[in-house]
Amino acid sequence: MSRRAELWRALGALCETPHPSHAPIAEALGLQGPGEAAGYTEAFVFQLPPYASIYVGAEGMLGGEARGRVAGFWQAVGITSPPEPDHLAALLSLYGALDEAEEHEREPARRVMRREAKAALLWEHLLPWVPIYALKLQQVAPGHFAQWARLLSDVVLAEAACLEGQRKLPLHLRSLPPWEISEASLEELVDALLSPVRSGILLTRHDLVRTARDLGVALRMGERRFVLKAMLNQDPDALLDRLGREARTWVVRHRALEGDIGPIARFWAGRAQATAASMTETLATLRHAMPRA
Repeated sequence: MSRRAELWRALGALCETPHPSHAPIAEALGLQGPGEAAGYTEAFVFQLPPYASIYVGAEGMLGGEARGRVAGFWQAVGITSPPEPDHLAALLSLYGALDEAEEHEREPARRVMRREAKAALLWEHLLPWVPIYALKLQQVAPGHFAQWARLLSDVVLAEAACLEGQRKLPLHLRSLPPWEISEASLEELVDALLSPVRSGILLTRHDLVRTARDLGVALRMGERRFVLKAMLNQDPDALLDRLGREARTWVVRHRALEGDIGPIARFWAGRAQATAASMTETLATLRHAMPRA
């Protein structure tokens, strides 16, 4: 196994359920100790599950068309799709396998084909979400996993620098309709805000807890959808203003990645900008659908 393939597989292993075998992997990568079960649950279960479909699917949930598109890539490269084809561990391991296959291929034409398959995996299924995912994870995860996220970002963006100029948006992104709120309902607003690829922002449980505290509104226990709806019903003016400011913060974050992932970063920045610009209009449109708690 090549050292590059080992690196990709090691990064993938560390976003799976903690296991004693992870300790030497973490040490080899220079990370602060092995990840503990509680930290893993907080980072990858409660805050930011590591599945592509959540971040590039219009529904903002597991599965759907986005997962099917990822599964199709596995089949296209001649590998049986695993049960969770869009899990980050599986995708990083696949990238390592494709990199290794390219390195060992001796026939020039087939070597080019393997390189193109690897580039397609990177551009179509990793870069559309991993850089912003890793950025957000560094903010909400405990030490070991924040370090892992920083290393993941460094490795993925370094690999992106080796790509020849990519100008066409990945299919995950170019297949999405624009953000439209003029006739939106409260349900549709919540759906859009909790779909990163539609809103341009990543709203975690941690964000909602902090926002409720800052705004002085009651925090209802439950899934993010229920919590967000309850907060909108209590103080829509303050919450939508807060979300507008959050979206503007994400515009800056996305634009900072433009030198690394060009059109992908511009797409995300555009989504966040549209969200920020729409909050005042959204409040006026939805006020009748927001009965006071």
